[in-house]
Amino acid sequence: MSGPDISVVICVYTEDRWEDILAAVSSVRAQAYPALETLLVVDHNAALLDRLTKEYKESEEGTTEVRVLANAGPRGLSAGRNTGIAASYGEVVAFLDDDAVAERDWLKHFAAGYADPHVMAVGGRTEPIWASGRRPDWFPEEFDWVVGCTYRGLPRGRVRVRNVLGGNASFRRTAFDFAGGFATGIGRDGDRLPLGCEETELCIRLTRARPDAVLLIDDRAVIHHRVPEAREHFGYFRTRTYAEGLSKALVARSVGADKGLESERRYTTRVLPAGVARGLRDAVLARRGGAGRAGAIVAGVLTAAGGYVVGSVRARRGDVTYSVAGIDREAGEGEAGSEGGIG
Repeated sequence: MSGPDISVVICVYTEDRWEDILAAVSSVRAQAYPALETLLVVDHNAALLDRLTKEYKESEEGTTEVRVLANAGPRGLSAGRNTGIAASYGEVVAFLDDDAVAERDWLKHFAAGYADPHVMAVGGRTEPIWASGRRPDWFPEEFDWVVGCTYRGLPRGRVRVRNVLGGNASFRRTAFDFAGGFATGIGRDGDRLPLGCEETELCIRLTRARPDAVLLIDDRAVIHHRVPEAREHFGYFRTRTYAEGLSKALVARSVGADKGLESERRYTTRVLPAGVARGLRDAVLARRGGAGRAGAIVAGVLTAAGGYVVGSVRARRGDVTYSVAGIDREAGEGEAGSEGGIG
């Protein structure tokens, strides 16, 4: 099958997700468009590193190669992704969450997007798998980004976007030559405050470095993302929206508020008011959860705004820092070797 070679990077950090990690790797191995390799990047967890190395010590004949390596940078998702990029060999680098599984044509749709040489990134659609078996009545689809999924308001089909969403995304390797890697200090760090936006910052940086770059979302490239029971509660919703505000403040500090908040302005002025109206209409029609969804949207906006204000003050004071490093290909190959990359 013609098209670019694709390396898949899965960043992992806890043995609590062992079965999810194995399922994620299996879904990559089952792709109709075969991956060149799968890289499992372990975030400063020696026990998990050893266990995964033993699990994939022998790659079965005819299956996708799996390599296990340690995060070569500071703790956190951004440094883990940068480690995977540096150690990978594909023309395209795709990212899959460690608690998600990809549909069989996931990589096929990514590969098709790169037929246009101007395309530097292709993302997909992420559907939630609720631990309780169904969406909580109060949880608005407009806020599915809270649980790492595609939210209501994103355009459908294969469309040009400002940024892709990191848990279901791919980049042409040369994108990192132009823009550098993911910024550390913006995204997640294990189970600490659930920050985000590192992919947004990278994508804006990329289009500044290459104004002709095209970034796409193709909603046929589908993954299914597990939402644990703890994230189905309003307490997590509030924490995550506050953290998003903190993260957006750092993005605005890095790339400027005009670009850093460009999509968010449309979201808050068009998508969310429509969501409140739907919730209130459903409440009037005595449909379950209508008032709760309207209230959650208002609460989410206010909490995110509060986080943004706090984050902006902290950024101006220099209380929080982030850094952008280039991808050191030679160092990445050395790190993979030192961890006994599995063939």
